[in-house]
Amino acid sequence: MCLNKVLLVEDDESLRTVTKFNLQNAGYRVIACATGEAGLKEYNAQRPAVVITDVKMPGMSGYDLLTKITKENAGTLVIVVTAFGSIENAVEAMKLGAYDYISKPFDREQLLNIVNKAVKFRELQENSAKTESSAPEKQVPAIVGESEIMRKLFSMITRIGSSEATVLILGESGTGKEIVAKAIHHASVRTGGPFVAVNCAAIPRELMESELFGHVKGSFTGAISNRQGKFEKAANGTIFLDEIGDMPLELQPKLLRVLQEREIEVVGGKSQPIDVRVVAATNQNIERAVSEGRFRADLYYRLAVVPVKIPPLRDRREDIGLLAQHFLVKHGKDPNASISNKAMTYLESYNWPGNVRELENTVEQMLALSPSSVIGEKDLPPRIVINSNLESTGILNLPDQGYSLEKLEKEVVLQALVLNRWNVSKAADFLQVPRHVLAYRIEKYAIVHPD
Repeated sequence: MCLNKVLLVEDDESLRTVTKFNLQNAGYRVIACATGEAGLKEYNAQRPAVVITDVKMPGMSGYDLLTKITKENAGTLVIVVTAFGSIENAVEAMKLGAYDYISKPFDREQLLNIVNKAVKFRELQENSAKTESSAPEKQVPAIVGESEIMRKLFSMITRIGSSEATVLILGESGTGKEIVAKAIHHASVRTGGPFVAVNCAAIPRELMESELFGHVKGSFTGAISNRQGKFEKAANGTIFLDEIGDMPLELQPKLLRVLQEREIEVVGGKSQPIDVRVVAATNQNIERAVSEGRFRADLYYRLAVVPVKIPPLRDRREDIGLLAQHFLVKHGKDPNASISNKAMTYLESYNWPGNVRELENTVEQMLALSPSSVIGEKDLPPRIVINSNLESTGILNLPDQGYSLEKLEKEVVLQALVLNRWNVSKAADFLQVPRHVLAYRIEKYAIVHPD
């Protein structure tokens, strides 16, 4: 396959002529066609590495051409040309296997940036294929799950890996957004490059620009030396922008420029090209943030070319047992450690507001506190027992060997206080008892605030 050969399919004669001219001046061999049918014929005859096709054309559409080409040879990179602001077309093309998209009208620099990037990516694909058999086995992050919803997620990760599309991962806190981002990185040809994670919510507003793009010495007070930004550190790899919804509004245009122009502007320095894939994530309702003016719509559309939704743990309860066993092995020192059937029933009936992270912390806590290798219901944190949605006997499922009523009552009182931030009146209302009754129980069991 000739990496210097580009197939251009565009029904607009003037745009086709200008685009062909610009590509040829940049050193590319261009085959230009006016229809999808002619483009498919030329593709089969000449096998170019990169195809540029308009979406809307008479006869065979750009979508149809894209589907036929990617079915025939998934290694070919197809860039679709969409109308200005038509993000729906771009998203649909990405789902069908497009490498990237460019919106009309575009200038020579935008065109060459995206084509050059595609050719470089194709080189990475070929180099990766040559070294894959001799390379050591990759340490791929473990995403545990056998539910149907997780199988679909695994399939999407595999498809996304073969693309360079920007990905926006959506999901509640604790669902494993960074693990999914790492899996996308490892599924791509960039797996040999760095994976750099940035928590946008943890970086002070005044330092974020420097943190992302770097700075030169003397560019601001305290800049005593040159500093490389996260984007530079992620060169030829993937940068993961976690909690992207917390990015300051004034910095969002700079990130948009990075996505559009593939270059960064160092604080106090010059612009420089950057080759990096961007994967972002948020637990916020980002569409609401756009409507409220807290997040730029154009940046959102650029980030959400491929949106990935991670389900909360309560929506895949069939995976809870599998995850719990995984964490037993991960954190346990006893290879014979296990969880009893009754304890597992509680775990599977609890709603897990903290999702997989809460489950992992709970298993680790139980391993540390349980005197036995078999974790039973008596080892469960009180919140699990109280808030599990067990149908057979209400909120309680007492063990066959019996259970101390005083211990249970103390645990219930303590958990009610914790849930209500140690407000005795609210805790009494929660337990549906008068305040003085609860106060008596607090004194009886010598329960004191941890502070």
